[in-house]
Parts: sequence; C-alpha cells; structure tokens
Amino acid sequence: MRKIDVFDTTLRDGEQSAGVNLNTVEKLEIAKQLERLGVDIMEAGFPAASKGDLEAVKLIAQTVKNSSVTGLARSNKKDIDAAWEALKYSAEPRLHIFLATSPIHMTYKLKMTPDEVIDAAVSSVKYARQYFPQVQWSAEDACRSDLNFLVKIVSEVIDAGATVINLPDTVGYRSPQEYGKLFKYLRSYVKNIDKVKLSAHCHDDLGMATANTLAAIENGATQVEGTINGIGERAGNASLEEVAVALHIRKDYYEAETRLKLDEIKRTSNLVSKLSGMIVPANKAVVGANAFAHESGIHQDGVLKEKSTYEIITPELIGVKSNSLVLGKHSGRHAFKNKALELGFQLTDEELNDVFKLFKDLSDKKKEITEEDLLELLTDKQTEKDEQKKYEFTSLQVQYGTANIPTATLVVTTKDGEKIQEAATGSGSVEAIYNTLERIVEEPVQLLDYKLNSVGSGRDALANVFVKVLYNGVESSGRGTAQDVLEASARAYINAVNRVCKFESRKVKQKVHL
Repeated sequence: MRKIDVFDTTLRDGEQSAGVNLNTVEKLEIAKQLERLGVDIMEAGFPAASKGDLEAVKLIAQTVKNSSVTGLARSNKKDIDAAWEALKYSAEPRLHIFLATSPIHMTYKLKMTPDEVIDAAVSSVKYARQYFPQVQWSAEDACRSDLNFLVKIVSEVIDAGATVINLPDTVGYRSPQEYGKLFKYLRSYVKNIDKVKLSAHCHDDLGMATANTLAAIENGATQVEGTINGIGERAGNASLEEVAVALHIRKDYYEAETRLKLDEIKRTSNLVSKLSGMIVPANKAVVGANAFAHESGIHQDGVLKEKSTYEIITPELIGVKSNSLVLGKHSGRHAFKNKALELGFQLTDEELNDVFKLFKDLSDKKKEITEEDLLELLTDKQTEKDEQKKYEFTSLQVQYGTANIPTATLVVTTKDGEKIQEAATGSGSVEAIYNTLERIVEEPVQLLDYKLNSVGSGRDALANVFVKVLYNGVESSGRGTAQDVLEASARAYINAVNRVCKFESRKVKQKVHL
C-alpha cells in the first residue's frame, strides 16, 4: 500500500469561501479537530494577508504537534518573512509558495515573461530554504500551462531546494484522464522529479475535483490537497473525506491509503459546517444526512436482508453512531466533565461550570441529550473566548398571531452593564426581532444571509441559526443556538454585530487562488 499524505487547506482555501469568516479561536478549534482526524499537513492560513491571519497561524503552529503546520506565501521575501514569523515555533516548519505558470496568468496578471517567472520562483525557493526545512512550490494554473515550460520551471525549483511540487487544477478545468496525464508527463520528463513529492490540488468547478485527485494518485501523486466538506473558492475544492473513503473502500484498485482516522470524519464535518455556516447538502457523498438513507422499497428490502446490497460505506466507518444518547438530567458534573474530555474539549473549571449549567438547563427542557447537543454546547463555549461582547442577549418576548402584527420586545445588556429595552414590529417574527435589534445597535444593519438548521432530530431539537450581515460598513457573520428558533435568531444577530468590534481593527484580507 502506497502512503498518501493528506494536505488539508480548510483553514486557508476553505476560509476563502464567500461569506466565511472564522475568528482565531474558531480556527484553533478546527485545527485541533484536524489534528485528531490525522491530517499530515494543515495549511493554517496566509500570514502576510493580515495581522489577524498571522497571529492565528502562529497560535495554531504553537498548539498543533502531531500534524505539520504550513502557511501560504507569494514569491516574495515579505510574504516568506511573515510566514517564518508565524511558523518558526512549529514542530516542523513548512512553507507553501506559489507562482502562476500559465500564459494567461503570466501575461495578464503577473505581466512577466516566462524567464522572469522562473527567476522569481527559483529565488523565492532559495530564500525560503534558508529558514524552512520543507518547502512546497505550487505552479498556479498548472493545468493551462505549456508542458515544456512546466518541465523547465519544475526542474529548476527542485534544484533550488523545493521538497514538494504541487500541480493545481486552479479553475477545475481538466478531466481526470487529462489531469492524470499531467502527472505522468512530469514524472517522465523532469529528470530530478524523484527528489520531491508530487501533490494534487483540485477545484470542483466542473464537479470533478475528487475524480481528478484520485486520477493524480493513480499517476504518481503521493500527496493530496483539499478541504473538509469540499468548501473553498467558487465551487470549492476536492473533499478530503471523499478521497480518503474512496481509497479505503477501493484499496483493491488504488493500492493506496491515508493515515486519516476515518471515524473522526463526521465530527470534523459537523464542526466545519457549524463554524463556517456552510450547511452540508443532504445528498453530499460520505457526510450528507442522506448518505445512508434508503427511500426506494427495493433498496430498503435489500438492506434489511443484507446491508452490503446497497451500502458500500457503513455509518460507523465515518463515526456516525446508531445510538447517540449520552447523558441525562440526572448526570453529574463529573460524568459531564469526562464526556467533554472524551469529545476533545479542555475546559477550565469556570468554563466547565458555565457549560454544565447550560447542560442542566437544556436537560430540563429536552428529554434526551445527544452527543450532537453536547458538541453544540461545548463548541459554543470554546469559541466565544475570542469575542468582544458589546451586547449580551438578556431576554426576548414575541407576540404573534395570524390576525395580528408580529411584535418583538428585547432586553440587551451592554458591556458597561447598561440594560437596553426596545420593541418593534415586522412582517414576521424574525423581522420584528431584527428591527428591534437594529434600534438597539443604533446603526443600519443589512441582513445578507440567514440559515436555519436543526441539531439532530425531533421536535425538541436545538436550533442553530447562521446569519451574515453588513454592519457599520463591515461584513460579518454570526451564529446562535437555542431550543427556540426565535431566540437562536436573536443570538445569531447579536453575535454578528459583536464580531464587527473585532474585525474593524483588521485589514481586509488578500485572497489568493491556487
């Protein structure tokens, strides 16, 4: 079995998804879960993009020990220096440099000649190797590059000290057969190719990212790049969970495997979905809610007689439990703490007391407390540390009737301890709540997106609301969880407004595309 390294870029390419804006603590929580999943390399961000990104990458690099942490850099000393500042204390300092190699990018974006591009690539790799023992070099838009030029520049960056060569399908342009041939061609014509690992990075614009990644493995790639749930620029990246499970299920064909702990896949998927606000489609391969559902009578009959008739993946393989009931209203603090530790959460005594109180309050209202419920409570507690709370939700009263105008009354406490009460009407209950909150925050708030999702199933399931707003000229996202949909909606709005206080001091991030 060939060993395939997994390079996760959820925190860099994934965060570039439209509407996704993770704070430092949220990034750290995802990074710790990626470490539990067993990714070999995680790209924690783009340190030169902003001070906030540099600090987030630095914190992750100092925390994560069982995965190699890397950061992205353009081919210039400023970016490389910023990356070194963020990564120098990591267990294995690693850098990811990129430069475009296609004629269309060199002509219109870089405005550089092919020789100038080669010189820039070589000099940046040489400079980076003074600091980093591992340097990955990416040929942005490799799939639309001239093959002879690609052979030449790859040969020279390997001589300059690159240890990994990445050939991205930046715009999701190639078919699996074509992408596989690209790897085969370079392995045949780059004389020093045996000195490096070859990596595949595929986008999903034509829905072929996973297929292209597997084709690259068939043709010699020993590293694959992608994101959890396939999030990322435009149509997203290759879904790492799909690639890993495909290699596992079809090991007879690919004769390759990853080191991922497959039973951590579902939990990782849920965490990324919650914190990014990007809901996983029900029909999504491997992690979708319907991935193991059978509607057809013929299918149901077959599965009841023998699961393998229609199920090639068992729910247990990816960490889906058939019975997820874990604690009840009579469970004590000690049992709760042990369960939190089992789920991977390290809480201080104060944090444990706070979240245990929330658990007790929930258990009085909800008959059965599931692992999903606990993960929701614990994740919310862990990720609220980085928030500067200008406003704190206190209470909500909504009057609604089909023959009456919906009216919301809200009480919010400011960071100075002042209680503000306001009321307003709307065409619906949520609009009434948001009109009321707009009066409280004293600035126009434009609601750009609103998503409602249940945590688990049942009529008493927790509600999770994700919003995206434009407040005070800053675009921000927010999340709110409660048993009542309207309370969750109010909490999400307040969370988004509070985050603006944090983001206002940050520069707008520079986005990069591979």
